[in-house]
Amino acid sequence: MTKAKGKTIRELVIEYFTARPNKDLEHGPVVDWVTKEWLKTHDEPPRDVWRMIRALYGKGFLIQVSKGIYRYDPNYVKTRTLEDFSAEQKEEIFKRDDYKCVICGLGRKNNMEIHADHIVPRSKGGKAEVENGQTLCTKHNNLKKAYNQTETGKRIFIKLYETAKRKKDKDMENFLREVLEVFTKHGVNDQIKWKP
Repeated sequence: MTKAKGKTIRELVIEYFTARPNKDLEHGPVVDWVTKEWLKTHDEPPRDVWRMIRALYGKGFLIQVSKGIYRYDPNYVKTRTLEDFSAEQKEEIFKRDDYKCVICGLGRKNNMEIHADHIVPRSKGGKAEVENGQTLCTKHNNLKKAYNQTETGKRIFIKLYETAKRKKDKDMENFLREVLEVFTKHGVNDQIKWKP
């Protein structure tokens, strides 16, 4: 016997959060509830419910309060669409940054596509203000999306540190070790491991 078609995983996650506005919710109970509802109309459990929660956070529908804890704030969702840069703001950001990626220096003169990026992401309350904008090439824009800026920075320093060790460049190795020790001292991105 075929079960009736039910809601999508996305619809179920949205339903769970919208029924509990302004509450800090751990993702575990969300996954359990979505799974229970899903199995009413499907024979197999849903896949990657937690990924859908993260995707909705990435799109600005949810706020990440801390690791594994999310909140749905209806007012935040309504105002978030206002936090996209206008065409005029993008042009002002590009002009200020000389139409070049602020990380690698490549840009339009090198036939590179450039993007106006929120320094503080919209998902973390970043505003659509020129001061909160920076020019990134596609590579570094995608890298920032994959990791937040401090994670990206730490990964780059680790890679440089490993290169300096391989090349036996002691001055650079010492410099990069000191930088990475600052990350450790302040507990920044401790989930990214490195060995001195």
